Amino acid sequence: MNFKVMRAAAAALAMLVLLPAMAAAAEITVYKSPYCGCCGAWVDHMKASGHTVKTIEMEDLTGIKKMTGVGGHLQSCHTAVVDGYVIEGHVPAADVARLLTEKPKARGLAVPGMPVGSPGMEGPNPEAYDVLLFQADGTSAVYARRQGKQAP
Repeated sequence: MNFKVMRAAAAALAMLVLLPAMAAAAEITVYKSPYCGCCGAWVDHMKASGHTVKTIEMEDLTGIKKMTGVGGHLQSCHTAVVDGYVIEGHVPAADVARLLTEKPKARGLAVPGMPVGSPGMEGPNPEAYDVLLFQADGTSAVYARRQGKQAP
């Protein structure tokens, strides 16, 4: 089986999995690599904040990011879907809760990259980082400014 066929099959499978998850109201579905510890730590952060989380592990998240409209400038290590919104990367649970309460017209929230001190990325020398509200056309605006936290 060649690479193009495998990639197309993976994208089709992702669509079958993703579309029902986008319709689910209260559950956050997280697509992540089985090898990424910080993604697991973010899932734990979301659960500790009272969210119900379903995790789907995938070797390659390219198809999910493309299908959910997460451009390269917004990408991080995991992608989540909740109530029709996309949550990309280490977005704090408080910002997800605010998004779900305010319900702005947007594609979702993103914390591009993997800033030290963001949920799941706690460590020495935490960084300040922005949570971005992004649109379907890829444009974004700062939704929240955060100061990272050190590991306990």
